Amino acid sequence: MNSSMMTMWTASDITPETKQSEQLSGTDQLDAYRVLLFNDEEHSFDEVIEQIIKAVRCSRSKAERHTWEVHTRGRSIVFAGAMAECLSVSSILEEIALKTEIQTI
Repeated sequence: MNSSMMTMWTASDITPETKQSEQLSGTDQLDAYRVLLFNDEEHSFDEVIEQIIKAVRCSRSKAERHTWEVHTRGRSIVFAGAMAECLSVSSILEEIALKTEIQTI
């Protein structure tokens, strides 16, 4: 993917004004965003698995697959959806200081 065509955000980059602008323009309703979770050396597998389950509301086996992908590849797309949903997922993951990024698809 051409990096000049990709837009990246972190949850802390989104202001209330940006969120309101997204909602008014209708782009918030598009499933055109994804949440990437990045590897770190600070969290145990179980901590990451539990936080993914909390954020994405998925099965343990799916959270384990994401965690393994983060560990082996350095990142995993843990969620795709509307911007508001991505912000929520990212915020929950970041509650325990996991590193995330929201990108356009």
